[in-house]
Amino acid sequence: MAHAIKELFPDTRFAIGPAIDEGFYYDVDCDHSITQEDLPKIEKKMKEIIKARSPFQRKELSKEEAISLFKGMGETYKVELIEEIDEEKVTVYEEGGFVDLCRGPHLETTGKVKAFKLLSVAGAYWRGDEKNKMLQRIYGVSFPEKEALKKHLAFLEEVKKRDHRRLGKELDLFSMNDDIGSGLVLWHPRGAAIRRAIENFWLDEHQKAGYEILYTPHIAKLDLWKKTGHLDFYRENMYASMEIEGLEYEIKPMNCPFHVNIFKSNLRSYRDLPIRYAELGTVYRYERSGVLHGLLRVRGFTQDDAHIFCRESQIEDEVMKVLDFTLFILKTFGFSDYIVYLSTRPDKYVGTEEGWEKATDALEKALIHKQLTYEIDPGEGVFYGPKIDIKVRDSLGRQWQCSTIQVDFNIPERLDISYRDADSKDQRPIMIHRALMGSLERFFGILIEHYAGAFPLWLAPVQVSLLSIADRHIDYCKEIVSSLMNQGIRANLDSDNEKIGYKIRKATMLKTPYMCIIGDKETENKTINIRKRDGENTGEMSVENLIAFLKDEILTRR
Repeated sequence: MAHAIKELFPDTRFAIGPAIDEGFYYDVDCDHSITQEDLPKIEKKMKEIIKARSPFQRKELSKEEAISLFKGMGETYKVELIEEIDEEKVTVYEEGGFVDLCRGPHLETTGKVKAFKLLSVAGAYWRGDEKNKMLQRIYGVSFPEKEALKKHLAFLEEVKKRDHRRLGKELDLFSMNDDIGSGLVLWHPRGAAIRRAIENFWLDEHQKAGYEILYTPHIAKLDLWKKTGHLDFYRENMYASMEIEGLEYEIKPMNCPFHVNIFKSNLRSYRDLPIRYAELGTVYRYERSGVLHGLLRVRGFTQDDAHIFCRESQIEDEVMKVLDFTLFILKTFGFSDYIVYLSTRPDKYVGTEEGWEKATDALEKALIHKQLTYEIDPGEGVFYGPKIDIKVRDSLGRQWQCSTIQVDFNIPERLDISYRDADSKDQRPIMIHRALMGSLERFFGILIEHYAGAFPLWLAPVQVSLLSIADRHIDYCKEIVSSLMNQGIRANLDSDNEKIGYKIRKATMLKTPYMCIIGDKETENKTINIRKRDGENTGEMSVENLIAFLKDEILTRR
């Protein structure tokens, strides 16, 4: 692809072009603004290069030779990359007169490339830093056979149909706009109805599981974030501090220091532990504009946050309870396929090696006890402790990071919290951070794509839509809506002066689970006629039977 671009646009300079899980991309600096319309031209040129069957030739050069070579070619980005390579030798590959920096290996010839497709063009800052020049990023995929490519392109079409940004607009769930600010979400009434259903379920289940619900402020003194170490380890993701009455305050990127201070507000005994605090706490983190992506990457979001304060001997038992709770929550939302990772000590960490070993061992024993298959992710623990991460697979088989369980040695030490043991001596508690959904915004985006906007009844923003055939049926429809709403069922009435076929299509487009079509017969018999969003008609029934039918489906969350 790079060779083809160079032939079409000779002034192009190349930056980084890696293979990625979803295919490949190349960041290029080109005076010509490459658009979607240019991709077929590039593909055509690529096919010519493939047809030439030019062999890939590997050459090993010293750093000095490579720098000289790429300077002579005007490839300034390659020169910068080579200067940072901590090796005496580098490799380049050449085919058909085109030379590029690469570790390799490569196929024997260009003729070995079979089925490929260039997908899209996007902007990307050099080195991911908005202070640097904006480059053009061309994405593509390649397969060894046409059938695999065809299957993948069909998958991408399905992904496109399920894009939560598109469905969010079509279903009137949420929006974002420049007047409010990038990465900040406006929840519309329909989206807010789903959020309330999620929050109510979350709160009810946490109270059943022995968690105490908290609410904490959105800002705190800057000194708090110095004490916790966030200014040392997390400053680039925090917003600028503000001055209030001569003191510096910071908008919160985390909820944990507040929960620690609530723990610290009273003398705690070993008999009190474990203490489980939970909060739907909204936090704010500075994400660069280039990585913002609908609901999946935002600047203000609500975490389903919880912190467990326990004795060292209680870690394994508490982790097992969290694992059970996590899988129950995920399964309720329709995720039964997942991958579990155990992340171990990174190079930079706080605490002792002994403490890390004990915590990691407790996490591993909990996974083994629960007979959960897991993979070790070496060195990927957070600086304050090891963790378990759970990635769910959605209905398209894509992986999403949602749940995390983290052991923390750092904050209890930094904020000096303690409990009294059986000998009335002060001991340091272990702190477990855990989030089951991650953030409501991101989880909501995943749910939209998982269900393609057709939410199960318990989550649907409107669960039943009453469709009147004529104006004389409106009063009866209003009676039914009132009865449903009084039973906690989300219902609305479409009384527009439109044909019933149009009303059915409208409710279907909004993916409403059930429609009740009301005409003369239903009004006279005091019944309803139910139609599902898939077009199936369940026939007539009484309003009482409808309520019982819906409540059963809602309560069981089928």
